[in-house]
Amino acid sequence: MNLPDILLIGSDNLFHESTFKELSEQFCITRVNGSDELEATLAAKQFDCVLVTGTDSVPAHRVLEISSDYGLPVLFRDHDMTASMAVGLTRAGAFHCFGYRDSLEQLREALDSAVEEKRSLARARNAARGPEKWRSFLIGESPAMAQVAETVKLVGPRRCTVLISGETGTGKEMAARALHLASPRANANMVAINCSALPENLLEAELFGHTKGAFTGAIGARVGRFEQAHKSTLFLDEIGDMPLELQAKLLRVLQDREVQRLGSSENVKIDVRVIAASNVDLLDRVRQGKFRQDLYYRLNVFPLGMPPLRKRVSDIPALVSHFIKKICHAEDIPLKRVTPEALEQLSANPWPGNVRQLENAVEMAIAVSGDRDVLYTKDFGLVESRRASGPISAPVPIPGHLPEAVDFDTAVSRFELAMLENALRASDGNKTAAAERLGIKRTTLIMKIRNFENSGLTLQKAG
Repeated sequence: MNLPDILLIGSDNLFHESTFKELSEQFCITRVNGSDELEATLAAKQFDCVLVTGTDSVPAHRVLEISSDYGLPVLFRDHDMTASMAVGLTRAGAFHCFGYRDSLEQLREALDSAVEEKRSLARARNAARGPEKWRSFLIGESPAMAQVAETVKLVGPRRCTVLISGETGTGKEMAARALHLASPRANANMVAINCSALPENLLEAELFGHTKGAFTGAIGARVGRFEQAHKSTLFLDEIGDMPLELQAKLLRVLQDREVQRLGSSENVKIDVRVIAASNVDLLDRVRQGKFRQDLYYRLNVFPLGMPPLRKRVSDIPALVSHFIKKICHAEDIPLKRVTPEALEQLSANPWPGNVRQLENAVEMAIAVSGDRDVLYTKDFGLVESRRASGPISAPVPIPGHLPEAVDFDTAVSRFELAMLENALRASDGNKTAAAERLGIKRTTLIMKIRNFENSGLTLQKAG
């Protein structure tokens, strides 16, 4: 896969050759001397982001204006970068600002984030059909996913905070990106942070920013994620793992709509739409004293539940096709296809890791298939059987032997009745989900239930 293309603007003496050499191993860097060359270069070649070295070397507003026309994130790196300068540039549209004392690793991570944001939005635009480009982030047409899509359509345009819940790997971040793209803030980059990935002191600095000298190691000023997300969306993933002390500070920000950087007494007004996500039951955390009740109700303005893959089995073929296209495109290899037997096995697999586990299985299958253009059951790490087991978790009882005299129609009816009962029990009485498990239409399921009731056989209630 080709290296990301970075357009570097600024004089060479502001960008040390050693830094240039190290970054060139990860990025393809093109240099221009000033804004005069910028527009011509952007018109001639596609880039992933723009890096400006030295805010006095080019007019920052002109760079932001030109880059915005091409949908490119812009990063500023300046030896004398102050907090006020960073805030001003961020409000003007800069993706990230930092000083020269920030480490090379921080610069590399910022460039990676900018590239990913640009490419993610580009993929969404290319994959979208019609005006609802956010729909491309929600793969599948099952009743469960149709409900999610309807929720995103209704809530996306609003400013209200959304709390996304669901098991690990169900696609909570994809739902957050869909909500962002369905909102009036879609033209700006969504800012995301995983609350469980950083220790408390670093998480606080990442969220709210800090001034120079605010704590040990703070050798420069940094704008926090809330300020980065001004006029956009901030996605707080794994919010249930946030420390209690930090929860109180987050609550104040959500209430007052302003942040205070570490080491500063200045309050900065922000306009941010917050989307939070958790793979644990936050109400249980509240009862355990591990999550603030007032913060829970502040976040849970509108709840959105992401269904596990076992509740949307009919979406597996579409998901497999989507992942094959995505991975083959990323690897720059021809598209592969899946045998019907493999697809049947994939649909029957329980997938405790949900959509993420399915994507990993597809990626593994593509890797082990080599030059073959067909993916078989063994490529996915699944055990092939003569017949794939159905998605019904409870087995249907079948007698080990039959009596000497048996009425065939009665035996078949009782067997069918047991299948219906198991499907309804496994679906908590939800007829739509039960029909999906049995591979029949909901109307067919209802008709069968009525036929049994008319014949005097009553289904056992679910649960």
